[in-house]
Amino acid sequence: MTESSTGGAIRNPELLGVYCNDHLAAATGGIELVTRMLGRWRGTPYEQPLERLLDELREERAGLRTTMSSIGVPIRQYKQLATWIGEKLTRIKLNGRVLSRSPLSDVVEFEFIATAVLAKRAGFESLREVAEVDRRIDAALFDRLIDQADEQHAWLAEARREVAADVFGGRPQAASEAADT
Repeated sequence: MTESSTGGAIRNPELLGVYCNDHLAAATGGIELVTRMLGRWRGTPYEQPLERLLDELREERAGLRTTMSSIGVPIRQYKQLATWIGEKLTRIKLNGRVLSRSPLSDVVEFEFIATAVLAKRAGFESLREVAEVDRRIDAALFDRLIDQADEQHAWLAEARREVAADVFGGRPQAASEAADT
């Protein structure tokens, strides 16, 4: 156990290091995906919200790096690189189109990033709990990031429904009223 500045202890600091590095790697992947999505959605109503999401993802990644540094968790660059490569490899997939982008890619990307935001939020909640035993972790930062993730997911859930309705048919408004986000 590692003694914290509050006299409490972080249990399993090596596992916390793995956990933080995994979330940091996922943040890198999310930034790469949203950057790619921006290229597809320039000049549409999705451009501005995606730009804001990208800025927020970068800010969140910086906050996670700062937190890791403050509690002495080293950043594992190989995880960052593996995630970056993995995101690039996901572009090579069978999507019904060999040489062009499939409309299915639009649906899958919005579904993926919406789901990733929920996973990220869970990570923020976990780190917020660790802040209770270690004051080196900025609890207010994670409170704010949890709220921010909620806002991101609300928008992404609506966008995901709209894109799916555009590709497959249906009415996204009806889906919004009937479904949980």
